Amino acid sequence: MLRSCLILIAVAGASAQVPFLGTCPNLETMPSFDMDRYVGKWYEVERYFAFFEFGGKCVTANYSQGENGSIKILNKQISALTGVSSSIEGIGRLVGRTEDPKLIVTFPSLPLPWDAPYWILDTDYKSYAVVWSCSNFGVFSIRNAWILTREPKPPVSVLEKAYQVIDRNSISRAYFIRTDQKNCPEGN
Repeated sequence: MLRSCLILIAVAGASAQVPFLGTCPNLETMPSFDMDRYVGKWYEVERYFAFFEFGGKCVTANYSQGENGSIKILNKQISALTGVSSSIEGIGRLVGRTEDPKLIVTFPSLPLPWDAPYWILDTDYKSYAVVWSCSNFGVFSIRNAWILTREPKPPVSVLEKAYQVIDRNSISRAYFIRTDQKNCPEGN
């Protein structure tokens, strides 16, 4: 039993992030999704704690069209502790229909490749996106959320749109951490 619990904790730690008692809630995603409008560069403005982003600043995600309807992902960050840049490439695949905003994301270079849910709860494609991830592990779930924007320092009006989506889905704002986007190199 102890071994099973340790394995679950290790898997959860490798993927994400904030543990909750109970299963994943059923959240409302946007009614239709246009992958062509979503691709491009996004800046991470806020997120739930994620082990794989510990100490990261200047975090960006660049999405581009992949093969067979997949999406290529390039995540970059700079360590606030060491100043070293890092990146990881992933692949996102739509779970259902083409206009469904639910993807499964895999990062093949990780030692334990893990299929993580990546749900776009809402986006206007030009200024903000709210992304949700949740995985069930028996009596608890591991949750993650991100606020992405097209600008590294978005105006308050853009953040207010994202917060409306978060509030509408009863996602706790208490776990959000602001991502440092100051003094970032051009092109990160």
